[in-house]
Amino acid sequence: MSGPARGRRKRVNALRALLPCLALIAFDNSSAHAQTITSDLFRPVRDGFVSPQDSRLRRTGETTSDSADDARRRDGEKPAPSRIGNIPSYGLPAASGASTSGFDSLNRKRTQPKFYPGQARPKAPGPGSPARAISAGRARLSVPPSETANKAPIPPAMAGTVVGQPARKRLKIDDDPFGAVGDYAGSFLIKGAVELRGGYDTNPGRTFVPKGSSFYVVAPEFLAVSNWERHALVADLRGSFAGYGNTFPPAGDGTISSAPTNLDRPDFTGHIDGRLDVTRDTRLLGQLRLLVATDNPGSPNIQAGLAKYPIFSTLGGTFGIDQTLNRLQLSAGGTIDRTVYTNSELTDGTSTTNDDRNFNQYGGVGRISYDLLPGVKPFAEIQGDSRIHDVQFDRSGFQRDSSGGYAKAGTSFEFSRLLTGEISAGYALRDYVDPRLSQLNGLLTSASLTWTATPLTTAKFYSDTLIGETTLPGVSGVLTRVYTFEVDHDFRRWLTAIGRFTYGTLDYQGDDRHDKIYTLSGDLIYKLNRDLWVKGTLRRDVMDSNILGSSSASTVVLLGVRLQN
Repeated sequence: MSGPARGRRKRVNALRALLPCLALIAFDNSSAHAQTITSDLFRPVRDGFVSPQDSRLRRTGETTSDSADDARRRDGEKPAPSRIGNIPSYGLPAASGASTSGFDSLNRKRTQPKFYPGQARPKAPGPGSPARAISAGRARLSVPPSETANKAPIPPAMAGTVVGQPARKRLKIDDDPFGAVGDYAGSFLIKGAVELRGGYDTNPGRTFVPKGSSFYVVAPEFLAVSNWERHALVADLRGSFAGYGNTFPPAGDGTISSAPTNLDRPDFTGHIDGRLDVTRDTRLLGQLRLLVATDNPGSPNIQAGLAKYPIFSTLGGTFGIDQTLNRLQLSAGGTIDRTVYTNSELTDGTSTTNDDRNFNQYGGVGRISYDLLPGVKPFAEIQGDSRIHDVQFDRSGFQRDSSGGYAKAGTSFEFSRLLTGEISAGYALRDYVDPRLSQLNGLLTSASLTWTATPLTTAKFYSDTLIGETTLPGVSGVLTRVYTFEVDHDFRRWLTAIGRFTYGTLDYQGDDRHDKIYTLSGDLIYKLNRDLWVKGTLRRDVMDSNILGSSSASTVVLLGVRLQN
C-alpha cells in the first residue's frame, strides 16, 4: 500500500498503544509528577539513563552529594546539627594527658610506682635538690646503636629480661682497651710484661769519635697491687739489659779510650710501698727501694782503660707516719740508703777498687699540706741528710763526707681532670768536710704535669733536680737539672705516636765544666691486642760540653715487641 492510506495506518497503531496507557493513569489515585531533567539524561554512555550509584560500571567511592542526601532520607537519618554558635566538644575528659606523672588539673592522687622485689628504690629528694624522674615501670638503660643488630641469643638472666630481676648496670667504658688485664692471686692484682727489641746505635760509647754497633734490649716488668679494704701494698719492679754485638778494643797506637771494651749494661729500678691504716686519720708508711745501674756513657766519672762498666747498687728505705687533721695533713719519715760499687776491670787484666765511692746516707723528710680548694693542695717540704763514705779519703785525696738537704714549696692540683699534677720550686745545698771542696748549691725545680688536650691527645711535662757524687779532683758534686716535654696522640686506639724532647744541664761545681744534653725521640706503637704490641723508636742524643773532646752525638733505631698480661 502507498499514499495517504499508509500514513493513516501508522497513526491508528500509535493510538491503539496510547489508549491503554491513559486508562491505567486514570485508575491510579496518585498525583502526577513532572520529570526532572538532569545531566544523567544526556550522558553519551551506555546505561546513560541509569543513576551513577546504581551503575555496575561506576568507580569505587563515586557518589554525589545529592545521591548521598537522598540515601540518608530513605534510611530515615537526620542531618547532623549545626556547630554554629555551639561550644565544641572533643570527647576527651579533663587532665587526660597527665597520665601517672606531671600536672593534673583535677588534683587527683597520682599512681605510686611499683617496684619488683630487689629493685633499688630511688631516694627522696632533699631540700633544694631537683626532683628525680620516677618511672612507674622498670628503669631502662640507654639503648646502644647496636641493640638492633643481628646477634646470637643470650640467656634471659644475662639480657636482663627476667621479671623481677634488678636492672643491670652498664659496664664502664674501658679507657685503655688494649692495656694489660692482669691476673688475680688472692687479693693481689698482678701484671707482667717483657719487651724484646733490637736496633742500631751509631755511637753507643758516646765518644768524640763515633763508632756504631748493633744491640738488643730485654726489659722485664712486674707490678702487684693489693685489693684490700684497709691498708695497701704495691710492688713495682722494672729492669732492662742492653747487649752490644761489637766490642771496642783500644787503638793500636797506645791511646786509651774513654769507653770500655764491652758496653753491655744492666739497669733495674724497683720499689715496694706499704701503708698501714692505724685509724681513719693516722697511717704508717714504708718503702723499700733498689737501684742497679752504671755510670752514663760519656760521663767523666768513667775511668779510662776499662774492660766493662762497673756496676753500682743502691738499697734503701723510708719509714714514716702520716697524720690528717681536718684539712691539714702532716707527714714525717726517716730515710736510709746504702750505695756500693763493684771493682773496675781494666783492659790489661787488672782491677781497681771503688771503695772510695761507697757510702751510707741517713736523713729525714717532713711535709705539710693543706686542702685549700677542691683539687688544689699546696704543700711545703724540707729534707736533710748526711753521707758517710767507707774510705775517708778518695783516690784523689779528698774527703767526700758531706751533709745537706733542700727546702721546697709547691702545690698539687686537679682542674676538671684536664690538667693534673704537681709543681714546686726550692733551694738545695750541700757542705763537705774537706775545706778544699766548695759548697754545692742551686735552684731546685720539680714538676709532673699532665694536660689532656683531647680524648686522644695528652701532653706531659716532667722536671727534676738531682745532686750527684763525682770523683773529679776538686769538684764538689754535680747539680743536674732535667726537663722533659712529651706529647702522646692516638691515631686509633690501637695506634699511638709519642714525641719526646729532653733538655738537661750538668753543672760540675768547683770546676769550669758545664754540659748540656739534648734528646729528641719518636715512638710508634701498634697494638695488635691486649697481649702483643709492636714498638718502633727513633732517637737522637746530643751532649754539648765546654771541654774539648767531651762532646758527642748519637742516633738510635729500635724495633721490637712487647708481651704483657
